[in-house]
Amino acid sequence: MTRETLTPDTLRPARRPTMYFIGVSTGSSAVHRVFAAWRPLLGLDDVDLVGIDVPVGADPETYRRVVAHLRDDELSRGALVTTHKIDLYTSCRDLLRTVNDDAARLGEVSALVARDGSIDGLALDTITSRLALEAIVADLAGREVLVMGAGGAALALCDYFAHRAGAAAPARVVVTDISADRLAALAEGVGAGDPAITWQTRRLAPGEVHDALLADLAPGALVVNATGMGKDRPGSPLSDAARFPHGGYAWEFNYRGELDFLRQARARAEADALTVSDGWHYFVHGWTRAIDAVFDLGLPTSGPGFDRLDDAAQGVR
Repeated sequence: MTRETLTPDTLRPARRPTMYFIGVSTGSSAVHRVFAAWRPLLGLDDVDLVGIDVPVGADPETYRRVVAHLRDDELSRGALVTTHKIDLYTSCRDLLRTVNDDAARLGEVSALVARDGSIDGLALDTITSRLALEAIVADLAGREVLVMGAGGAALALCDYFAHRAGAAAPARVVVTDISADRLAALAEGVGAGDPAITWQTRRLAPGEVHDALLADLAPGALVVNATGMGKDRPGSPLSDAARFPHGGYAWEFNYRGELDFLRQARARAEADALTVSDGWHYFVHGWTRAIDAVFDLGLPTSGPGFDRLDDAAQGVR
């Protein structure tokens, strides 16, 4: 399948039913290979997948042009949104006919669904993050978590801890970001959640590493790179001298790019007895949830039906 990529300035009417991928560098995403493998399994042989590249921190009018195009174009069916989840919601809330409860609470959208001249917004990352996390560690009860970055995906993961994890919730969660506003929004969102979780936020200067925060974590802790560094931006939130909590877990939210954090974690895996995971399961669950929302297919999240999709994706990774 052709890896067609558009920008907000080159949008045009779809030639046949189309789902979009709103990101930063969509042409290099593995989803083009994966969607080609999934199309016959999903009965979507007549559907195109087209990327829309939007720069990080685009102005509101740029996001509005993209959402209005999806809403108004007859053959545009919807989109998965990455990187821009919060900014798109903030810029386009009035263009969305409805949003689900998670989108309203988190102030973000990860999927757009176009129907009959209207468009709806969904936040699906609370579901996606739980499904991906369970593939790494099913029960965080009593453990500590460091979430580096407070963007949309991090917000959804923390929302899951605060409101849905129940007995599997961690004991302490530390969240960092360079934006005080993002940290404040996250703190407000989790504040009404599980009172047994101790929440701490730390604002770091741009380029400041997290090594000291890792050293403060208890053994068995989960460390999450949700900064976008290593994919949308170069580098890692750690220095090469960082040491992970012994017997813990290192989770890189991304699966492509330079992935310096993932390299660092793998280099320390034996010495620190780490379980190291990239963002591949997050990617597969995220796309299957978004495709299911756009085309109303009733796709499973586990079992033989999901395994067939996962195997097909792994085969073209």
